[in-house]
Amino acid sequence: MRLTKRGEYALRTMIRLGVAARNGEGVISVSSLAEQEHLPFKFLEAILFELRTAGYVESLRGKHGGARLARPMSGIKMGEIVRLIDGKLAPIGCASETEYEKCTCPDEEHCGLRMLMIDVRNAIANILDRYTLEHVVEVTLRKQEQCGTTKKKTAKKTGKSRHADPADGFLAVLLDTPV
Repeated sequence: MRLTKRGEYALRTMIRLGVAARNGEGVISVSSLAEQEHLPFKFLEAILFELRTAGYVESLRGKHGGARLARPMSGIKMGEIVRLIDGKLAPIGCASETEYEKCTCPDEEHCGLRMLMIDVRNAIANILDRYTLEHVVEVTLRKQEQCGTTKKKTAKKTGKSRHADPADGFLAVLLDTPV
């Protein structure tokens, strides 16, 4: 499974709308959302349309219009959003539950690669379906608090490339313990 830019932007949008809801910000204009998340405006509009059609987001028209969550964060699993935008979670078609595709393997039933990819799919699905938008928003806000940042501050660019640090992992922040 590879998260597309569309999937990443949809998740970031949902998280930003969740943070806004938690902070009592209410409706966020699409232009403000695009600016805050550094997303292309037209691309964001298309993503919001898809999220709205699926019932995750609602939009309000007018001078103070924009977007907000249409459902409680606790009822939105992250896996639902990924599947909505990017489809199957399986890395190969023959390992997918929802979008199965016959592979070229001569003995699919006994194929070790297929069995491994089914385990990969299950691990990804278990993680994405275990956590709700509420969990991710909580971790986002907690990490901002730990770093002493707020939504108004932006990180300084140092020119150094950043890499994935295990201490920045979701569970490490959620459980507030170093990995």
